[in-house]
Amino acid sequence: MKRIEKIKQVVTPVDFSDNSKMIAESAAFMAGSFQASLALVFIVQKFEDYSGFFVPQMNIPDFEQDLFEQAEEKMKSFVEELEPFAKGKGVIEVSGKVLVGDVAEQIISYASEQKGDLIVMGTHGYKGLEKIMFGSVADKVVKTAPCPVLTVNPYTSGEEE
Repeated sequence: MKRIEKIKQVVTPVDFSDNSKMIAESAAFMAGSFQASLALVFIVQKFEDYSGFFVPQMNIPDFEQDLFEQAEEKMKSFVEELEPFAKGKGVIEVSGKVLVGDVAEQIISYASEQKGDLIVMGTHGYKGLEKIMFGSVADKVVKTAPCPVLTVNPYTSGEEE
């Protein structure tokens, strides 16, 4: 893991769930505190990961391409919605990228490529069967990331009740 001298780039994976906005805003707060850039990333999971399960007859490459295109549109609007908040917190730039592959591997690879100084991500994403099948993405990222990882539990507000 590299030694942090200054945080210039914060990488944050999003999944467009209800929790994504809160996690992205937390990441924007961190990036703004360091006057850094914020790079959001969404990963379209490949259907190969579901080998051994029944997959209905369909043209999988076309379906994956449709998912990718829809994710790019969603990312564009997600970035546009987050940008005013982020800039107001001192974030230099907000960008979004959609990738295809294993979620944890792609987060780690993207953080390396972007020279990420910090990854801010949610502790929860997958639920039920998917979590059993794929394990904890956050756990894999924390263990193998090229930089420090700050995890945010979207189910706790941090406020006393």
